[in-house]
Amino acid sequence: MAETNLLTADRLVHVLDHLGIERAHFAASMLADVIDIARTHPERMASLTLVCPPRIDPSVRALGPRLLIIAGDQGRPGAMVRNSAASLPEATVVWLRGYFSPPWADVVADCTERVETAILNILSSEQAKSPRNLHGDVRGEIAGITYHSQGAGSPLVLLPLSLASSQWDPLLARLSARFCTVTLGGPELGFLAMLESRGHSSGYLSVVKQIIDALQLKSGELVLEVGCGSGVLDRWLTKSTTRTNPIIGVDVNRYLLREATALARKEGVEDVITFQSGDAEALPFRENQVDVAFSFTVLEEGNADRMLTELVRVTKPGGRIAVMVRALDIPWVINVPLPDELKRKVQIPHGFVAAEGCADGGLYRRLHEAGLTRVQMFPQFAASNRPDTAQAQFAHSAIVSTLNPEETEDWRTAVAQAVADKTYFIAQPFHCAIGTKPEIAR
Repeated sequence: MAETNLLTADRLVHVLDHLGIERAHFAASMLADVIDIARTHPERMASLTLVCPPRIDPSVRALGPRLLIIAGDQGRPGAMVRNSAASLPEATVVWLRGYFSPPWADVVADCTERVETAILNILSSEQAKSPRNLHGDVRGEIAGITYHSQGAGSPLVLLPLSLASSQWDPLLARLSARFCTVTLGGPELGFLAMLESRGHSSGYLSVVKQIIDALQLKSGELVLEVGCGSGVLDRWLTKSTTRTNPIIGVDVNRYLLREATALARKEGVEDVITFQSGDAEALPFRENQVDVAFSFTVLEEGNADRMLTELVRVTKPGGRIAVMVRALDIPWVINVPLPDELKRKVQIPHGFVAAEGCADGGLYRRLHEAGLTRVQMFPQFAASNRPDTAQAQFAHSAIVSTLNPEETEDWRTAVAQAVADKTYFIAQPFHCAIGTKPEIAR
């Protein structure tokens, strides 16, 4: 089987076999990274720790007491874990009291001691069930996954923590003093896999292309993307404009910037794209510096008005600004054969939004209030008919996290039927808008 067609479970097994690991403890955030290996190779998993998971699939109850969930108890993430935990009677749930844990929370940096204690407790209880100790400091890449093993002891496999900027770094030294830690990364895992999958999806790219076309880029104009993530859209834009526009990708997330830089280097576009650290609410640029600025699915994660003010500030007079946010005020369109009541339930929009974020039609008002002219407003749907991608699996996990076990089974049966009939698709709504910064009056 070609490496590009490998399932995540197969990739993880390749890594374990390459490192000589028969059985390991796993710690992750996104269940999509580990659910298939838990189903197909349960003998390889001594325990599983989910740290602030954005979703939980009820099927993990098969892990029984080998499952630990660490979660903040505030807001929608806390409510999601509470609802899911009811169907996981043997799992251990450790609450981070007073902590809000959306996917972008830097949980290990914020709650280092509490996360360490919880992990050590379950690893100690399962220690006797682990195989021989391993040791060594080895780096490499296999099956599209980068790995770094360090320390000595029972193997502990650390997968990416959603969008956490620090990832596992604050705990690595302490964990490696007691275990052989194997830190995994690359575009096939975690939120990076979802971002890359979405950024290569024809449905999502069609929405992005409409926005870019409306911006009417001119050759040589300096382009800024705020919240660039993995840089997938910057790489696409570089190629679609035949390298005629220098691009700056900015993100506050150190982990994503490292991965974005590596991917740009792999694709040979690092001479066109510059990645740098920067906070969307306080951009590290002078006024009137770029010709075009855009920010896609970022205004949900902070103070939307402050981010938009910064986009306007750094753009030259006469320059254009584009913004896209997830539309949590518009139902998804899910074409699978379900009873009406269940279909209405699964089409409810899903996602996390910061207290001062924007994920609705208020985006359009905000652009006008920011003083932009020639504002164009166009909500769009990004459709996908491939259920096997990381983007689709992320959407499916969002849906399943709201269902009870019986509804989950009905959902999976319906998806399988739609796939067999070749009628499956999911269309996610987005609010999109562009505007022009007024020229300076003479």
